[in-house]
Amino acid sequence: MNPISLSSIPEIERIPGYFGRFIHSRNMTMAFWEVKAGSPIPEHRHVQEQIMTVTDGLFELVVEGQRHMMKAGDVCIIPSNVLHGGKAISNCRIVDVFNPVREDYVEKDYSYISNN
Repeated sequence: MNPISLSSIPEIERIPGYFGRFIHSRNMTMAFWEVKAGSPIPEHRHVQEQIMTVTDGLFELVVEGQRHMMKAGDVCIIPSNVLHGGKAISNCRIVDVFNPVREDYVEKDYSYISNN
């Protein structure tokens, strides 16, 4: 498989203020987010395990009612079906990894989907 240029994947605003690029393998989804300061993500849960990494900025993550202030370099593992949400305190860059694939993030014209 050849490397993929992230900039070649169109960005899509999935939630107001959350602009993502998505890569899907057979078993996982990676989401690369640019998040505008002040943008909330409502509390939700999903079947996928999630590993969240803040690569730039400050993000307030709420997991099962506990608040965590995440900064660049911080990582959080969110188990399957656990209630979580949050808010970008500043402009942020976040990388999420989901297992299994986030089918709701698969968009033919806005994702890279591996054939492997």
